[in-house]
Amino acid sequence: MESTGMIVIFCSLLIVPFFVTADTCLGPEVKAETYTTTEAVSSRDTVFIVQFQLTCKNKLDNLNLYAEIKGKTIPVTKSVGSNVYQISYSDEPKKLPSGQYDFRLYDDEGYASLRKAQRSGESTDNIKPLYTVSVNHPGVWKGPALQSEFVAALVAILVWYSAYIAKTKLQTTN
Repeated sequence: MESTGMIVIFCSLLIVPFFVTADTCLGPEVKAETYTTTEAVSSRDTVFIVQFQLTCKNKLDNLNLYAEIKGKTIPVTKSVGSNVYQISYSDEPKKLPSGQYDFRLYDDEGYASLRKAQRSGESTDNIKPLYTVSVNHPGVWKGPALQSEFVAALVAILVWYSAYIAKTKLQTTN
């Protein structure tokens, strides 16, 4: 009886891989729109937002996607009922200067390979992403060199000083 159970388990292990398959998106086509923070006066962090529509030649949808940027891996969110995905990434402005940033997109299989390489300390450059979205960040504007409140106060002081000098001259001539 014990050998029959072992044979059933062995046969099950041989058959299961044929029923459990992870599909990969073939020939991905991506239409992306990007946004980056361009001024740092009213925000503490620089933000990148990438929204894209993914279409696979083999008609796959509802994929779990992950993005890798600057060695950090983040999940990609998916809109309900459509193939529209979004990536949000933020960091301090000094850590994200102007330049081009590549968001490398991975499906479940690619993400597993990426994590395995990261855990073992191997280079992740040889792991092919599903797609790469490039974001051109122009940098952030930190505001004017002089704040408008300071300029207004300085003008007010100069007007007061000019009026005071004029008043003093009028009083001394009498």
